[in-house]
Amino acid sequence: MNTISRLACLGFTFAATVLSPLRGSAQAPAPVGSVGAPPAPELTTADVSAWLDGLVPFALKEHGLAAAVVVVVKDGAVLAASGFGYADVAAGTPVDPARTLFRPGSIAKTMTWTAVMQLVEQGKLDLDADVNVYLDFPIPAREGRPITLRNLMTHTPGFEDVAKNLFVTDPRRIDNAAWLKADLPQRVFPPGEISAYSNYGAALAGYIVERVSGERFDQYMERHVLTPLDMQRSTFQQPLPAVLAPDMAQSYFIVNAPPQPFELVGAPPAGSLSATGIDMAHYMIAHLADGRFGDARILAPATAQQMHNAEFRSIPGLMPIALGFPRMDRNGHRVIGHTGETQFFHSLMLLFIDDHVGVFLSVDGATDGGLVRRMMTGFADRYFPAALSRRPSLPSAQADGALLVGRYATTRAPATTFLSAINLFSQQEIVMLGDATLLTTAFRDLSDAPRRWREVEPFLWEDVADPQSRLGAVIEHGRVLRMSAGNAAAAVNFLPVPAAQSAAWNLPLLYFAFATVLATSLAWPIGAWRRRRLRAAGAVVVRPRFYSASRCVAALHLLFALGWFYVFALASGSNAALGSDLDATLRGVQLIGVLAICGIVAVGAYVRAVWVSSAGLFWPKVRSALLLLACLATVWFCWSLHLLTPRLNF
Repeated sequence: MNTISRLACLGFTFAATVLSPLRGSAQAPAPVGSVGAPPAPELTTADVSAWLDGLVPFALKEHGLAAAVVVVVKDGAVLAASGFGYADVAAGTPVDPARTLFRPGSIAKTMTWTAVMQLVEQGKLDLDADVNVYLDFPIPAREGRPITLRNLMTHTPGFEDVAKNLFVTDPRRIDNAAWLKADLPQRVFPPGEISAYSNYGAALAGYIVERVSGERFDQYMERHVLTPLDMQRSTFQQPLPAVLAPDMAQSYFIVNAPPQPFELVGAPPAGSLSATGIDMAHYMIAHLADGRFGDARILAPATAQQMHNAEFRSIPGLMPIALGFPRMDRNGHRVIGHTGETQFFHSLMLLFIDDHVGVFLSVDGATDGGLVRRMMTGFADRYFPAALSRRPSLPSAQADGALLVGRYATTRAPATTFLSAINLFSQQEIVMLGDATLLTTAFRDLSDAPRRWREVEPFLWEDVADPQSRLGAVIEHGRVLRMSAGNAAAAVNFLPVPAAQSAAWNLPLLYFAFATVLATSLAWPIGAWRRRRLRAAGAVVVRPRFYSASRCVAALHLLFALGWFYVFALASGSNAALGSDLDATLRGVQLIGVLAICGIVAVGAYVRAVWVSSAGLFWPKVRSALLLLACLATVWFCWSLHLLTPRLNF
C-alpha cells in the first residue's frame, strides 16, 4: 500500500551519502542513435510459464521470501497462472493461483475508483462537483477551490499524508467513517495541481460510494464488482470470512520466520482486498474488455474508456494518471496499472490496454525481491520490444541541469505532524556530473539505486540506461517548482527542500546535539565516581547546584531523543504501531521534551556562571557553551519537525 507507516521504516536510508565519490566525475555518454527492435517470442502459455519459472523461484530463494503468484491474461482468457513457494510454510501448503488468497494492497483502490465510475455512470455522482455535496462532514476549500472526485482519483486533492490507524490490530477499530472524521489531514497543496498520493483520498471516495449507494462499502463491492466478475474467492471483509480464512497466504517477513497476524486495514477502500490470482485475472479481463466479463458488465464501454483514457499530468512530458490508473507505458504500448504494498505483500497489476493483455503479481515477504520492477519492465521488453532510440543531449544541458541540482522531498509525506521528521532523513539529491548529466540518488517511489539522466528536450531528461524513463521539471522564473521521473510522476512529485529544512546541515546539527547530550549525561556519573574514588575535589568551578541542574537537563534532552528513536523504531517494525495505542507514548515523550526545553534556563545559568568565574578554564567554558547550543538545537527541531504539536493525528 506504500503507506507512510512503511515510509517511517524506509525513510531512514541515507542514500545521498553514497554519492560524494561521484560528485563531478565524468562518465562516458551513452551512444546516440537507434537500434532495431529485438525479435520477440510469441506470447504463449508455454513461453510465459517457462519465463516465470526462470525468474520467480530464483528471486524468492535469493531474498528468502515465502511465496508469489503470477497471472497473465490475453484476449479475454487466462493465458498463464503460476504459484510459487508456500502459502503455509509449516504445513507445506503450496500456492494455488485459484485458491490461495494474497493481499493486493493499493491495487484495491482501482476497484474503489471503479465503484465511483459506476455511480457516475448512473448519474449519482459528478466527477467535478465539490465532494462536500456527498459528505456529512465539511472539507474546507483551499484558495477558494474545493476538492472534487476527479482530484481524488488523480491524487491531487492536496492532502498531507497520514498514517494513524491506517493499519490496526483490533477489528473493532475498522471504521472508515470514524477514521475520516477523526482529524482531517492538512491541505498543503492547492487541489488539481500537485500529485501527492493519498490513502485518505481513496478512503474518502469509498465513503462517498457508501453514502450515495446506501450500502456498506464491502457489501457494495461484493454485489457490484466481485460477484459480477465471478470473484468468489475475494473479499473486502476484515477479518476474512471463515470460508476463506484457511486459504489466506500467511504473512511472512522471511520464509523461515514465524508467520505474522493478518493485516487489518483501518480504511478499507484504500486497500483491504484479499484475492486469488485467478480472481484478479477476472478483474483484469473486465477492464481490458471495457467493463465486460463474460455475460456480465461492471461498466459501460464509454465509462470504462473514459476511466482509462482521461489524463492528468502534473509535469509535462512525464507519465500521466488516468482516472485512478497511473500510466506505465512501455515500448510504445499504452499501459495502465497500479502497485500495491502492505507490510508483507507486494503487488503489481499491468494492463496493456490496447493489446488486451494483463499481468498480476503478488509476493509474500518483507520485500518483493525485485520482482515488481522486473515484471514492470521485463515483461514488456520480452513480449513487446521496441526499437531503442537515443536522442542527442541538448547544448542547454549544463545550464538547465544546474537549476535542478539540490535536495528534494516527496509530496507523499506528512507536513504538520511529528512524522514530518521522516522528510529530514529521506531527502534525496540531484547532482551534476562532469559531462552535464544529472545523477539522482535512490528516490523513494522512483528507484532503489542512483540513476543518470541526459537532457533531450528542454527540462526533460532520459535515463542513460533506460531511455524510456524520463525525468522532468516545472520551472518558473528560473526556479524549480516540482520535479518527478518515471512511473512515479503519475502520482508523486518531488519538491525542492527549503534551505532551512535541508538535511545537509540539519543532520550534522542533530548528530552533534545528540552526541553532546549523550557525552554530558555519561560524563556526569563517571566524573562523580572518579572524584569519589580518587577523593579528589574535582574540576567543577561553579556552584554544584548549577552544575547538577545542567547535567539533569542534558539527561532530559537525551531521554527526549531516545524517546523519539523508540517511536520511530516501533513504526518501522509494524504498520499497526502507528495507531491510537501510541498516543500515551507520544504524550510521555512530549512531556519529557517540554521539561527539557524549560530546563534550558538552568543550562543558561550554568554557562553564565562558568564564563564569569575568574577560575573558569578554557575547556569548561567550551563544553558549557556546546551544551547550551545542543539544547537550543532541540528547540529548533521541536519547531521544525513538529515534535511538540498538540495534535495527535499523524
